Amino acid sequence: MAPDKIQSLRDHVLYLLRGGGAHLDFETAIAGLPAGLRGAKVAGVPHTPWRLLEHLRIAQWDILEFCRNPRYVSPEFPQGYWPSGDAPPNEQAWDRTVAAFGADLRAMQDLVADPATDLFAPLPHGQGQTILREALLVADHNAYHLGQLVVLRRLLGAWTDGA
Repeated sequence: MAPDKIQSLRDHVLYLLRGGGAHLDFETAIAGLPAGLRGAKVAGVPHTPWRLLEHLRIAQWDILEFCRNPRYVSPEFPQGYWPSGDAPPNEQAWDRTVAAFGADLRAMQDLVADPATDLFAPLPHGQGQTILREALLVADHNAYHLGQLVVLRRLLGAWTDGA
C-alpha cells in the first residue's frame, strides 16, 4: 500500500480512537458525573457507571498490552474484565481509573500513529490479530460502552445533551 494511503488509514483510525464522527469521546461521556452517582444502580440495568468505567479501562489495557507485550496473559474471561464492586472504593479510585484509561488510549493512539508500526502485520504471539484489528476493536468497544454510560446517565438524571 502506498505511504500516503497508509497515513490516511492511520488518520482515520486515530479519528475513531479519539471519538470522532458519530462516536462520543471519553471526556464528554464522564464529564460532570457526580461522585454520588458513580456507583448508582438503575432497575433493570446490569451495570453502574463505575462498573462500565472500570470495564472500559481493563478491556482497553488488555488489548494494548496484548499488542505490545508478547508475554502478556489476559485476565480470565469474563470475570477478569469487570470490577467486583458496583461503586469505586473512593474518589481517588475513580480518578485513577480515568487517568489510566486516558493514558492507555493515548498509548494506543501513539502505536497507531507511529510510522514504524506495521498496521497489517500479524502479531507474532497472536492468532492472526494485527495492530489495525486491535485498534479498531478498542474504538468499537469503547464506543459501545460509552454509549451505555450515556444511557445510564440519562436514566440517573445526570446527562444533558452535550454533557
